[in-house]
Amino acid sequence: MVIAGGGVAGLAAARALRLAGVDDFVLLELEDSAGGNSRGGQVRGITCPLGAHYLPVPGDEAREVQDLLEELGLRRRVAGRWEYDERHLCHSPQERLFFRGEWQDGLLPIHGVAESTLAQYRSFSARMAALAREAPFTIPVLRAPLSPALLALDAISFETWLDQQALDDPQLRWYLDYCCRDDYGAGLGQVSARAGIHYFASRHGFHAPGEDPGERDSVLTWPEGNAWLTRRLAAPLGERLKTGHVVTRISESRGGVEVDAYDVASHTFVRWQAERCIVALPVFVAVRAVESPGKALRVAASASSHAPWLVANAHLRAPLASSPGVPLSWDNVIYGTAGLGYVDARHQSLDPTPGPTVLSWYRPLGASGHDGPDGRRQLMDASWASWRDALLGELSVPHPDIAALISRIDITRHGHAMAVPTPGLLARIGAPELVVDGRLVYAHADWSGYSIFEEAFIRGHLAGEHSAR
Repeated sequence: MVIAGGGVAGLAAARALRLAGVDDFVLLELEDSAGGNSRGGQVRGITCPLGAHYLPVPGDEAREVQDLLEELGLRRRVAGRWEYDERHLCHSPQERLFFRGEWQDGLLPIHGVAESTLAQYRSFSARMAALAREAPFTIPVLRAPLSPALLALDAISFETWLDQQALDDPQLRWYLDYCCRDDYGAGLGQVSARAGIHYFASRHGFHAPGEDPGERDSVLTWPEGNAWLTRRLAAPLGERLKTGHVVTRISESRGGVEVDAYDVASHTFVRWQAERCIVALPVFVAVRAVESPGKALRVAASASSHAPWLVANAHLRAPLASSPGVPLSWDNVIYGTAGLGYVDARHQSLDPTPGPTVLSWYRPLGASGHDGPDGRRQLMDASWASWRDALLGELSVPHPDIAALISRIDITRHGHAMAVPTPGLLARIGAPELVVDGRLVYAHADWSGYSIFEEAFIRGHLAGEHSAR
């Protein structure tokens, strides 16, 4: 068995094979470490994320992820109830927004907003609650039937749906655009209404100020982000994990599958022969690597688009000075900026002593209104100094002292970081539970049109289970 691709889906497939007692497989990964968008790094000895940095506590539909967390000791049953290890849950304060000159708790703008803004918050909250009851919004999306209601929402943009609902308040629109850019890398006008609503209806909902939010959803997070998870998925693989192997060709033959890969270390091509192959590659890569790709792959590749991202990890030699309002939180967002703010790598530390830290600044480049027509070219052509200046331009607004405290900035470019759920995507690809074409089994978050850990992991797990059988 060959697994092509060592992101979350490929690692999940490898785990499923191991759990089924299948050891005769190899996983090929082009990077020098597995994990895909969930890799981590270090800056001056402080661990930090290079991509995804948290995992929401999974719901009952994501039972495969729940099982993984139980296996890793993050979740256990106590007195008949599931409990999560609090050391790995996000510590308080969790998030804050710099709005109108000071930090406020939470990311929804509330400081000094007009009554008309609060009224639209309440109206949007009511619509989200009603839609959550009427249509199945689940994670993973493959467990939600494609109802007419979902397909109707999928056919239009989130911006169009908001226009139809007369929800035009600038603060509400900014917040919803931020949420779309955070989860999809693109803005209100580029993601479908189904995807925009899914952000709220599939998890914790939307709660206007004064409404009872109930029990707040928790997230699991680590200084290195989701690399904490992917490193533990990769650790048992040993020699079966081949990093620095670029898959160039996947071809079915009469007796099995041939997979060609370029070994970066030895500068040679290697051919693997196997009974079948789990293709855990992004669809735009898979359609080029697979010889004579089938219709499902060709449709998915033609229908999919991907948002580029930049992650900048800035090392601070000393803590930032206090700013007005809520103190430093895990997630810190500045209103009205093109970036998504920053997370503090030391937030989860149990050592309360102030000291150096790393701030991870996230900048999606797939949103119209913030970027030019080709965010990927902007990502690659802009110099390190340009990204440094962009980071300082945003973060200096609440932190005038930040430039003097930064000792190093490392940047990570993700040219095709995440799938964008554009209008009509669900109708075209269908978010199938499992895609099998002869001896090839496909597994990647792209098949959901939603690039999050749960989608990738469950698809990889299902592909591994199927291949083991």
